[in-house]
Amino acid sequence: MDIISTKLKEVKVIVPKVFGDDRGWFMETYNHQKFIDQDINCDFIQDNHSFSKEIGTLRGLHFQKAPFAQAKLVRCTKGKIFDVAVDIRKNSPTYLEWVGVELTEENKKQLFIPRGFAHGFVTLSEDVEVQYKVDNVYSPENDRSIIWNDSNINIDWPINENVILSEKDKNAKSIIDTDNNFIYGEQI
Repeated sequence: MDIISTKLKEVKVIVPKVFGDDRGWFMETYNHQKFIDQDINCDFIQDNHSFSKEIGTLRGLHFQKAPFAQAKLVRCTKGKIFDVAVDIRKNSPTYLEWVGVELTEENKKQLFIPRGFAHGFVTLSEDVEVQYKVDNVYSPENDRSIIWNDSNINIDWPINENVILSEKDKNAKSIIDTDNNFIYGEQI
């Protein structure tokens, strides 16, 4: 597998080597030692799987506040998504910068999103399945959202009209309007 840095050096694109023949294909989707060799040092403890029926379903921007922050390893196993990571570490030189990557069942790419970054995606096809690993438990009390179209972040979503949102995401606020107690400072 190739692990490629993005413009946000901590966010990585993982491109697996796919071995195929007339029977099908095989690929390695995770290798702890290869991640360690690339300074990705986290122990994944849980796998999650989501399904989105409609094109334009937007999930995010989500994160958990410390000490329940989560790193994620995201892949799209059916359909295609535009996956986004936003740096929300206040003291970072890339604070509020974002990176977006198209993940599809065909390209088999994955996105590694470290702690201290918000995450979201929009579906670019129907019947999308996304699977992701996390390195910390889910904590409802520490779960937070930033509005997906926050002008302070200015993500260039490929679909930005008539997006389908959960109630939680409809009610999310701008990062500027959020309680500074849960935007990441030095506590990561």
